[in-house]
Amino acid sequence: MTSTDRTTLGLAAGLGAVAGLRSMAAPALLSRRLARARGRGRNAAARLLGSPWAVRMLPAFALGELVADKLPVTPARTEPTSLAGRVGSGALCGAAVAGWSGGPAVSAALVGAAAALGSSFLAYHLRKAAGESTGVPDPLLGLTEDALAYTAGARLAGAVT
Repeated sequence: MTSTDRTTLGLAAGLGAVAGLRSMAAPALLSRRLARARGRGRNAAARLLGSPWAVRMLPAFALGELVADKLPVTPARTEPTSLAGRVGSGALCGAAVAGWSGGPAVSAALVGAAAALGSSFLAYHLRKAAGESTGVPDPLLGLTEDALAYTAGARLAGAVT
C-alpha cells in the first residue's frame, strides 16, 4: 500500500467519522474543497461533490440538519433510516476522496462507511451518557457536537490534496 493510499484511507475514515456525527457536514465541507479544482475528480463521487449543484445545496441540507438535530421529534441517529444516511454519506465522502487522490475508491468508500457507522453509535452513547451524568440539556450537547463535527470536518476536507 502506497503512502497516497494510506492518506486516502485515513481521510476517508476521518470524513466518515464526521458523517457519523452530522451526515451532511462531511459532504458539504468536502464539496467546497473539491469544487475549487474543477475537472480533477477521477470518479463520479468526486465529480458529484465538486459540482455546482452540490456546492449550493449541501450547505443548505447541512444547516437543516443542524436545526433538526436539536428537535425532540428527530429520531435517534442509530435508527435504521438515520444510520443508513450516515453510512451512505461516509461512503460517498470516502469514494470522493479516492476520486480526488487516485486512491482505492472501493476501499475508501468501505472505510468511510465503517467509520460513519462506528462514530454514529459512539457519539450517540457518549452524548446520552454526558447528558445523564452532567444534567446538561441535550440541545447544548448537540451544539458541542456540531462544533466538533465542523471543526474536524473542515480540517479533514482541507487536507484533501
